[in-house]
Amino acid sequence: MTAVNVYKQRPDKIEGQSPLHHAGLAELVGKGKSGAGVHLREKKLLGHLTLRGDAKDPAFAGGVHKALGVELPVALTLVANGSLSLQWLAPDEWLLIVPRGEEFATEKRLREALGNELHYAVVNVSGGQTLLELSGPKVREMLMKSTSYDVHPSNFPVGKAVGTHFAKTQLVIRHTAEETWELVVRRSFADYIWLWLQDASAEFGLAIEA
Repeated sequence: MTAVNVYKQRPDKIEGQSPLHHAGLAELVGKGKSGAGVHLREKKLLGHLTLRGDAKDPAFAGGVHKALGVELPVALTLVANGSLSLQWLAPDEWLLIVPRGEEFATEKRLREALGNELHYAVVNVSGGQTLLELSGPKVREMLMKSTSYDVHPSNFPVGKAVGTHFAKTQLVIRHTAEETWELVVRRSFADYIWLWLQDASAEFGLAIEA
């Protein structure tokens, strides 16, 4: 594998904008219905990277573990190490999400651990998507109105993650805790999904969290 120039795509002195910056979510915090069944928080400006490689190659799997501290997840699952998560997307592709500002260092760490002999790819896609966290006792019911994918506990336990149809578009649904789910939303659909979630949550009450 030839050497790759790795550079910092988001300099420290430049403040990025979330795909939902225009929605003014910060101004809506605390104004939702008391006892709302759905709570929404945008986990904005995190580092999103796609990783591709041969999961069956011990050198690749070992390098990923060395760099990230987690094993490669199996189909339709995600694993986490603190605030870092690694999600299976396809047999040779994973989505890596890290805290804001750590994507550059994480990519360097991966490339150092994997070396120059393996065939792999690491791509920073942070600007192209955002993460919405949904929590509360009515989130599952809201999801049932929005996707045809079966979100029953027997089919969608904690730790599962899938790319599927949602509100006539596509996104990734991740079940991260008993009453907590995450949506990985492409930038171009962020406004549409935000409007959909408001409507789909109306009967349960929607509260915005900081």
